[in-house]
Amino acid sequence: MTAWFVIVVPIVIMFFALFMERVEAKLRHGAVQENEVEEFLESARPEEVKALYGHGIGRALELFRLRRRGRGSARKRVR
Repeated sequence: MTAWFVIVVPIVIMFFALFMERVEAKLRHGAVQENEVEEFLESARPEEVKALYGHGIGRALELFRLRRRGRGSARKRVR
């Protein structure tokens, strides 16, 4: 019984660590960088702040990035 315990526990811990590494990678990809939030808070326009309030940081940063890149109009109507 003790031999099985000595063999199984390290294997279970190894698989748990591999699983958590995959979870962490997904979270890291979707995370917002601290410097992006600071820059947003320093120079956000009213419609971007409204998007932050209504839809969360993801949508607000999307509008902010669009305005900075100059590709789209950040003045799109926020639902």
